[in-house]
Amino acid sequence: MRYISTRGQAPKLNFEAALLTGLARDGGLYVPEAWPQWSASQFKKLAGRPYADVAAAVTRPFVGSSLKSAQLDKAIAAAYGTFRHQAVAPLVQVDESLWLMELFHGPTLAFKDVALQLLGQLYDIVLKERGERITVVGATSGDTGSAALEACKNRQSIDIFILHPKGRVSEVQRRQMTTIEADNIHNIAIDGSFDDCQDMVKAMFNDPKFRDRVNMSAVNSINWARVMAQIVYYVTGALALGAPDRAVNFAVPSGNFGNVFAGYAARAMGLPIDRLIVGSNRNDILTRFFNSGQMKMSKVAPSLSPSMDIQVSSNLERLLFDLFDRKGKKLGEAMTAFRETGSFAAPKKGWASTAKLFKAHRLDDRETLAAMRDIYKRTGMLVDPHSAIGIAAALEARKAGKANGRSVATPTVALATAHPAKFPDAVEKATGIRPALPAHLADLLARKERLSELPNDLGKVQDYVLAHTRLGHNR
Repeated sequence: MRYISTRGQAPKLNFEAALLTGLARDGGLYVPEAWPQWSASQFKKLAGRPYADVAAAVTRPFVGSSLKSAQLDKAIAAAYGTFRHQAVAPLVQVDESLWLMELFHGPTLAFKDVALQLLGQLYDIVLKERGERITVVGATSGDTGSAALEACKNRQSIDIFILHPKGRVSEVQRRQMTTIEADNIHNIAIDGSFDDCQDMVKAMFNDPKFRDRVNMSAVNSINWARVMAQIVYYVTGALALGAPDRAVNFAVPSGNFGNVFAGYAARAMGLPIDRLIVGSNRNDILTRFFNSGQMKMSKVAPSLSPSMDIQVSSNLERLLFDLFDRKGKKLGEAMTAFRETGSFAAPKKGWASTAKLFKAHRLDDRETLAAMRDIYKRTGMLVDPHSAIGIAAALEARKAGKANGRSVATPTVALATAHPAKFPDAVEKATGIRPALPAHLADLLARKERLSELPNDLGKVQDYVLAHTRLGHNR
């Protein structure tokens, strides 16, 4: 398996190199040169198998010869042995054709654990074999940070720096990052938005001197390995509901488009996915794009679902690469123009099929609270605001499909991306019930915090990284 950049100007890499590189040197994102093609019989062989078995089978074609089978199996076992539910990503039925996939049974109570626990294991294996160290720099809108820090803490080959927007993540999200005690982790609160944090990370990657000095790598979903690991739960969810003999829909609350792109990748492999339904909050750039083919940037507005407070969805570039017939130079020109003008129109060729596959729906804060309240009244389930948006988008898509004469018998899986206790204020406001943290995090609010506050200034952030990474002193 070889990986190519969406901008078309960076060298092809194997999985190991793509894992450590993160963002391509031409500013693009790495994607497989060709999607592995699976037959119905290959999928059927995985039906009913443990999650780890499915993960090994699904990821092996993407890893190729970079890891031995025994190494990959060991990494997967270690990653998912930390989850509190044996199924890793269990399904809970909501109604006659809607299921909720609980992706919050990992150590930090969010779906990011599914990918990042594996990513940490893969880093360990590759870096030990190469005798190298890396400096991981990432941006978070809430959940990636704690999951990445948890996965990388105390690893001797890694120093990790996570940027988050000051005051724009929930208290539980912040404390899950800032209360981890490990010498190799560094929390940085930036006076700005998530997009500002994400832009800084990309700018550091695009500074070759700095990047090479600290041997920089990424844990954000710009790293292909993150997306690869998330493909697995689309496969397990679909198989549990009758695939490949029948199609399945997935509804995904999304801001940065990494999670839902994993569903697109699963479909490209041959998994029968009929619809990918995108749920947005008031920062609805994705909904506007899928409803119109036009992408227009606006100012980020804080919301009850902070992990989706994003106006530049990095992973959308991977989808756009296919819309541009995988012509990286043309896509690079379009993305540069988008950054300069703040707007972008999808190419007409290929847009029709994309519009059929993706449906999108947005909820503002009032509608999000109403959705959380309605879900609780109808099912007795407490859900966080992000998951509620995904469920509401699924219900809206079903309603619209019925009105247009489409079959509503196709099962839909809505992804529950976070435990309700990560957003207790919003849950309590919607339902009157304040969800408790699980036992292993019960004392979280009493733990000592460690973080640094920095201005929205690239130079100052780079200086901080250089001053605190062990590689920065040695090069």
